[in-house]
Amino acid sequence: MTDKKITSYPKEKIKILFLENISDAAVKLFKEAGYISTRKLNAALSEEQLIEEVKDVHLLGIRSKTQITARVLAAAKKLQAIGCFCIGVNQVDLKAATKQGVIVFNAPYSNTRSVAELVVGLSIMLIRRIPDKNKFAHEGIWMKEAKGSYELRGKTLGIIGYGNIGSQVSVLAEAMGMKVLFYDTITKLPLGNASARKSLREILSQSDIVTLHVPETAATKNLINKTTLKYFRKGSILINYARGEVVDLDALKKALTDGQLSGAAIDVFPWEPEKNGERFETPLQQVPNVILTPHIGGSTEEAQQNIGEDVSNKLFQFLEMGSTLGSHTVPSISLPPQEGTHRILHIHRNVPGVLSEINSTLSEHNINILAQYLKTNEEIGYVVLDVDKKISSHAFELLKEVKQTMKVRLLY
Repeated sequence: MTDKKITSYPKEKIKILFLENISDAAVKLFKEAGYISTRKLNAALSEEQLIEEVKDVHLLGIRSKTQITARVLAAAKKLQAIGCFCIGVNQVDLKAATKQGVIVFNAPYSNTRSVAELVVGLSIMLIRRIPDKNKFAHEGIWMKEAKGSYELRGKTLGIIGYGNIGSQVSVLAEAMGMKVLFYDTITKLPLGNASARKSLREILSQSDIVTLHVPETAATKNLINKTTLKYFRKGSILINYARGEVVDLDALKKALTDGQLSGAAIDVFPWEPEKNGERFETPLQQVPNVILTPHIGGSTEEAQQNIGEDVSNKLFQFLEMGSTLGSHTVPSISLPPQEGTHRILHIHRNVPGVLSEINSTLSEHNINILAQYLKTNEEIGYVVLDVDKKISSHAFELLKEVKQTMKVRLLY
């Protein structure tokens, strides 16, 4: 990460902006590598503030609160890449980023262990009714009883969404002696003795504890609602450490107060405050045996360090090598450096004939391509070309004139 490779564009002129108090380690890594125009702000910015700040920025680092809209991207004329120092990329208008050839990275696996551990811990707390006993103790009331308290061992855990987090929860739950069932819209290979079910209803009706690990999509909005809550086993527990729109909280409150569910843990909400200390309200406040947390499922020191290292490395590899591994917009490419060459990056609209035009244009001017790689998605084509050093500047200018060109960069 501290390689002093010389890039064609002076490193000190490459402007990098990190928002939302991203780890100082990320800032240090880039500055030590020669990117001295690296700036960090502790807060998220509004759309209007972002439009002003990103005009000359080449690289932008954000977390989950900063919203990168089409207007922001339109103002960011020099923007090459966005690093989302978090798990999701919902805060970025990916369609607009794709149209402008802006690479978007994130860290999809870095906090999975943190979330998985907490889900198991919450399961123990709720099945033992610890929130209620804790509340009574704080109020000076001694409530020593076993009624309604159970062991986790031998109970059934239902996992909705068997991805990176759900599968880790599965392994930890089995280690605690639980039976694990899971449901996913995509066929997944079970880990350990976990068993797949064919429908959401099967999971809800057969589980003592249900934990959600699904993305926020039109299909998952209010996945848990007044209808599906009726399918839950009476006295069961719900944990949502996925996305705020997945659960109808008013319906959940009724299910809890009616005794259909005996407890819940909720970390994500349809609306969340922008800053620490702001007033927060939810229908679940003051409901017995409910644990409410402020979107901290993956918030551990280890997870933040992992996220910082993962996203910083992806951004760094893009700046230094043109690598787009892990990109959600421009196709993923990673090539080793070629000795004695200059590297040019070409991003274009994915229409027939672009690669042919690139090759014929360079051939007409006797420019030899020493190495080349193309990858496309539905909208974008990304070409990495290694050419002879003596003619790289000429090749760079010629590639700017290729039809459907979006961005060209002489990397080194």
